[in-house]
Amino acid sequence: MVPTLEQIEELHHKIAPSEEAYDLIHTHCVIVARIARMLAHRQNMLFARRCTLPKDAAELAAPSAEGAEAVLAGIEAGEGAAAGTGVSGESTARDLLAVPPSDGVTGGHVPPRLIDEHLVTIGGLLHDIGTYKVLKHDGTDGEPLKFAGKKYIKHGLLGYEYLLENGVDEEIAQFARNHTGVGLTRDDVIRQELPLPPADYVPVNLEQETVMVADKYNSKSLPAKFVTAESYTKRAARFGEENKRRWLELLDQYGVVDVRPLAKEYGMVIV
Repeated sequence: MVPTLEQIEELHHKIAPSEEAYDLIHTHCVIVARIARMLAHRQNMLFARRCTLPKDAAELAAPSAEGAEAVLAGIEAGEGAAAGTGVSGESTARDLLAVPPSDGVTGGHVPPRLIDEHLVTIGGLLHDIGTYKVLKHDGTDGEPLKFAGKKYIKHGLLGYEYLLENGVDEEIAQFARNHTGVGLTRDDVIRQELPLPPADYVPVNLEQETVMVADKYNSKSLPAKFVTAESYTKRAARFGEENKRRWLELLDQYGVVDVRPLAKEYGMVIV
């Protein structure tokens, strides 16, 4: 099945060990779904604009070739568009779909095709559902929520398996499996000796890639916080120059999200 919004809520509640865990993880998924819609909407607007312009004019109207780092500099200087959607942090998933995406994305390049905005919303709402299974303290033992260290890397695969067990289509379940980092390859698993079966855990379509990118802008580390594109660039570099290069390529394609309005709306800090 492709789950409805009501079924997504049920899937979260079914696996959540406590209300505290639900609030943390479900809120993160809602935020990622919102950002994924923003990114997909921006890509679709670029695609539509390209299709309605003569070829030469389309080339001239394409986003600047200065690259992701120039866009980052503009965001840091406060030049990015960043209109909020007006949806509160306590909104339901249904509210999320009812409100158009904001315009808080700057830059980006024309995608090879239109991106399914509904599908990225569903994927965003489910991508981290396996995180409930990697909590060392899950809110039922009187201790603050805490993730289980090295086991955390398994949350994508555990979420994928949980969704399949509950009748969710393979295409949807893959949003959980294929969103870690900027694409976890078989070589990465082997080289880093990760506790995962050796395989590629990378997006297989644009919708999954959009959710993977959106996920980088919000962290569940307690307290939950928003992450700027610049901060994630530094984080990506810790895993090697190739990892950083891949992230910068994704920024160049999808544009840079200004997280300030969302951080204010949800009352979270920005790092």
